[in-house]
Amino acid sequence: MRRLFQILLLTVFALTSVSALAAEPKTTKKQRKELEETQVKYDSTMRWGTVEDALPYLDPEYAKVHPLTDLELRRYEQVKISSYRAGDNVPLPDGRVGRNAEVRVINNNTQAERTLRVKEIWRWDAEGKRWLQANGLPDLWQER
Repeated sequence: MRRLFQILLLTVFALTSVSALAAEPKTTKKQRKELEETQVKYDSTMRWGTVEDALPYLDPEYAKVHPLTDLELRRYEQVKISSYRAGDNVPLPDGRVGRNAEVRVINNNTQAERTLRVKEIWRWDAEGKRWLQANGLPDLWQER
C-alpha cells in the first residue's frame, strides 16, 4: 500500500511538473542570444551614454502608461552612473526575463557615490523581433 501511494504521488508530481513546463513560454536559442547582445548594449548605454540613448530600449507599452516627464529626464542629467553590473537572467513564468543589477551612482553636484540595486524585466517583442526593457529606466533615487 505504501509503495502504491509513493507511485501515485510521484505520478502526480511528474504530471504537475510537465504541465507547468508546457505552460511556460520558451525562448529560442536565437532569442536568448539576442537578449544577451541587447543587454550588453543596454548596460553600456546606461554606463557611458545619456538617458536619451537608453530610451529606445524601453517597452513602448510601458512608456505609454508611465511617460517620462521633462523633470524626470533632467534628474538623470544630475547623476553619472559609475558602474552597472547586471546579474544572471531568470526566466519568468509569463515568458519575460528578469535580472538584478548593482548600480553605482555619483551625484554630479556633491560627487557623493552610492550603490543601489535595480530590477529589470525584459520582454520579447515578437512583432519587432527584439527585446525591450519592460519596467522603465532604473530608479536611481529609491529609498534605501
